[in-house]
Amino acid sequence: QVDMVESGGGLVQPGESLRVSCAASGRIFRVSPMYMYWYRQTPGKQREFVARISNGGGTNYADSVQGRFTISRDNAENTLYLQMNSLKPEDTGVYFCNAKKSNFANWEAKWGQGTQVTVAS
Repeated sequence: QVDMVESGGGLVQPGESLRVSCAASGRIFRVSPMYMYWYRQTPGKQREFVARISNGGGTNYADSVQGRFTISRDNAENTLYLQMNSLKPEDTGVYFCNAKKSNFANWEAKWGQGTQVTVAS
């Protein structure tokens, strides 16, 4: 079982930036193919896709964050990042990370506690 632990959330004002991190146990970053994901969830809503990165560095983003968020991975440090710029109140939520080998595969880790991001004046 892989453990993935999110950190780095906080309270920021609209327009500011924040970077959240996800540390993974084991060799998951060395498995290929393996896609790393960021999701987010707000109360009363389903968890929604934010961004994805492949082993080769190819990325995909939700339309709502395209151009403002950047996903990256440090394979040597077993860490996934999400740089969030020009934050908006609607970006508020709990951010989660996970991984899977393909769109149709099972998730590699149990969903963790996530890290809270709050964007407010």
